[in-house]
Amino acid sequence: MIVTTTPTVEGHRITEYKGIVVGEVISGVDVVKDIAAGFTNFFGGRSGSYEDELIKARDAAIGEMIARAQHWGANAVVGVDLDYEVLGSGNNMLMVTVSGTAVVIEE
Repeated sequence: MIVTTTPTVEGHRITEYKGIVVGEVISGVDVVKDIAAGFTNFFGGRSGSYEDELIKARDAAIGEMIARAQHWGANAVVGVDLDYEVLGSGNNMLMVTVSGTAVVIEE
């Protein structure tokens, strides 16, 4: 499965448009990671615990989008866009949304 942010796949002709596909993940950060990130915020530096959660959520959202595209018979997703938001009363939930257009390209 080719996944790209560009509207086309270089060297391939799009033969069919299947539609917009989306993958969404809402991920909560547990108390231990939140406390560790609080120390990082106080002392400075990168928050490995938050970065790990972000990577997992992004990978899961991309995986969902790909699975939906494959279900529709697509072999590529073009025009992919990633969006990140924080949710919840304490901004302790992360939402990752990834969307694109599922297409069939010539191999």
